Amino acid sequence: MDRVTSPDDLEQLRQAILEGRNHGKPCITVCGGTGCRASGAEKVIAAFRDECEGLNLEVGMVIKETGCHGFCEKGPLVVIRPQMILYQQVKPEDSSEIISQTIQGDKVIERLLYTDPSTGEQIVHEHDVPFYKGQSRLIFGSNGEIDPTSIDDYIAIGGYRALPRAISQMKPWEIIEEIKRSGLRGRGGAGFPTGAKWESCRQAPGAVKYVICNADEGDPGAFMDRSVLEGNPHSVLEGMIIGAYAIGSHEGYIYVRNEYPLAVARIKTAIKQAEDYGLLGENILGTGFNFSIRINRGGGAFVCGESTALMASLEGKVGEPRAKYIRSVKRGLWDRPSNLNNVETWANVPLIINEGADWFSQVGTEKSKGTKIFSLVGKINNTGLVEVPMGIPLREIIYNIGGGIPGGKRFKAVQTGGPSGGCIPESLLDLPVDFEALTKAGSMMGSGGMIVMDEDTCMVDVAKYFLSFLEEESCGKCVPCREGIRRARQILTRITEGEGRDEDVDILEDLALTLTDGALCAFGTSAANPVLSTLKYFRDEYDAHIRDGRCPAGVCLALIEYHIDPEKCNGCMRCARACPEDAISGEKREPHTVDVSKCIKCGACIEVCKFEAVIKCSGSSA
Repeated sequence: MDRVTSPDDLEQLRQAILEGRNHGKPCITVCGGTGCRASGAEKVIAAFRDECEGLNLEVGMVIKETGCHGFCEKGPLVVIRPQMILYQQVKPEDSSEIISQTIQGDKVIERLLYTDPSTGEQIVHEHDVPFYKGQSRLIFGSNGEIDPTSIDDYIAIGGYRALPRAISQMKPWEIIEEIKRSGLRGRGGAGFPTGAKWESCRQAPGAVKYVICNADEGDPGAFMDRSVLEGNPHSVLEGMIIGAYAIGSHEGYIYVRNEYPLAVARIKTAIKQAEDYGLLGENILGTGFNFSIRINRGGGAFVCGESTALMASLEGKVGEPRAKYIRSVKRGLWDRPSNLNNVETWANVPLIINEGADWFSQVGTEKSKGTKIFSLVGKINNTGLVEVPMGIPLREIIYNIGGGIPGGKRFKAVQTGGPSGGCIPESLLDLPVDFEALTKAGSMMGSGGMIVMDEDTCMVDVAKYFLSFLEEESCGKCVPCREGIRRARQILTRITEGEGRDEDVDILEDLALTLTDGALCAFGTSAANPVLSTLKYFRDEYDAHIRDGRCPAGVCLALIEYHIDPEKCNGCMRCARACPEDAISGEKREPHTVDVSKCIKCGACIEVCKFEAVIKCSGSSA
C-alpha cells in the first residue's frame, strides 16, 4: 500500500480504486458473519471459489465474503449483485447450480428463495423481503456489500470521506457542535448525549486524554457490536479518529470481548491497513495530527461493560466500578480525561459528518435521534439483527420485521435492554422504541438486546433467570448489589419451587427499590428491572404460584405433573419406550398411566406422542 499524505491523495486513491473495478461483473456476496459461519458459510464460499476455478470464471465475476447480513434465521445467505437476488439457507452443493442457472443463465432458483409465511409468496430481491423492507439500514447496510478485510472496499463506498473533512476543514469545536446538533446519544445503554460528553472531555484539564471504544458486549442474546466490528470495522475506526481529533486525544483503545475472535481479527486487520495508508498513526493525512489505537481483550466479565469497571480492567486491575463523584471524562483511565462510547455510537460519527446534523436529526424522535440496531431473538420467526428508526413501535418490529411468533402462538412479552432490562407486555406493543418511552415502561434501551417471549413463558421463571445471571456477574463491591440480587434470586427460586409466601412480593419490591437507590453503579441500579416489570405487568402469575401452587405457563417443574388421557391413548407404547425413568406403564393397545412419583418431568413422552394423549397439568390439583 502507498501511504496517503493529504486529503487530495485520498480522493485520488478512491478514484483509482473505483476505476480499477469492473462494475459490470456479477458479484456473489456470501454472509461470512459468525451466525452464518455456524451454519456452514465457509464451506459455501469455498465451494463457489472451487466452482469458478474449475470453470475458469474468476476473471468474469467476483466472489466476496462479507460481514453479517442480519437475517441470521435463514443463513447461510447469498446475494447476487447487482440484481440483489437473495438466496437463503444455501448449501455448498448449491454453488454449481447458482453459477450455471443465475450467473450464466440469468434464471432464478425458486427453491432457494425466501417464502413469506403469511402470503406463501416467493420473494426474489433482498430489499423486498419483509425482514429487510421495514428497516433503515444506515449503519448496518454496508455489511452486506463490502469485504471487511479490504480497506479498498470501504474507501470505494465512500469510507474515510468524513475523516479529511473533519480534520482538515473543521475545527475541533465545530465537530463537537455538529455532533451535539445531531442529537446522537450513546448506544451503549445510558443514552447520554454524545456531543456533550465529547465537549466535557475536551474541556477537562490535562494534556493526555484517551478515547475508548466499548465492545464488551455481554447481554444474553445480543450481538450487534460484534457484527459491526466483524462486517465494517473501518467505520468504527473512522469515527474514533474523528472523535479523538475533536477531543484532543492521541491514544485510543478498543476493549473487546475475548469471546469474539473473528471481530478481533477483523479489527486488527483494519488497524494495520489504516496505518499503512496513513489514515491512522503519525501525521494523519499530512495534517500533523497523531492518533493510535490498541486492542485490549476482556475476560468475559459482564460488569466490565460499565465504563469505570472497563477502565479498571484496561489498567490491569480487577474490573470493579467506582462511584462517579468525578466523571471519567475528567478522571478516567489512569486518572486522565477519558471518553468512552460503544461500537455503534462511533460508527454513527462518519455518517453525521458526511450527511450533516440536520439530515441525521430528521430520523427518530424529538429526544432519540437516528437509528438503533437490535438483536431480535427468542420466540420470533425472523431471528437476527434489525436496524430501525428510533420511535418505531414494538409491534412493527415484532410482527412486520420479525414475522410474528412461531406456531401461531400468542405474544406474551418482550424483554429489552439486556438482563437488567424490563419485560414489556402485549398491552404495550404499540409503545415507541426510544430512550424515554422504554424507561417510562419500566425497561430500558440498553445496548439493543430484544428477547421475545410467547404464551409458554413463565414470567416468574424469567425474572429468576435474569437475577441468576446478574448474581453471577455482580462484582460484589457494594452491599445492595451483592446481597440484594442474591436475596431476590433466592425468593424467586422459592416461588418457582412452590414454596412462595404471601409476604414475598412485598419483600421483592423492597429489595428492588433498595437496589435502585443504593447500588454503586448502573449494573446494580438497573438490576431490579426484571423483578419490578414482571411484578407490574404479570402480578397474576406471582399470585398463581404463591396462592394457588400453580404455574400458568406450565414451566416450573415443582408445580406441574404429567398425566395420560385414557380416551386419547391407544397404547402404542411410544411414550413408555421414551421415558428414561420407566415411569409410564400399561399394556399394548391399552391406555397407559404415569407414576408421578417416578416422573422427572423431562417431557420426552409429550415429544413422541402422536395422539396428544400426554397432558402437562399445572397445580397440585392435577
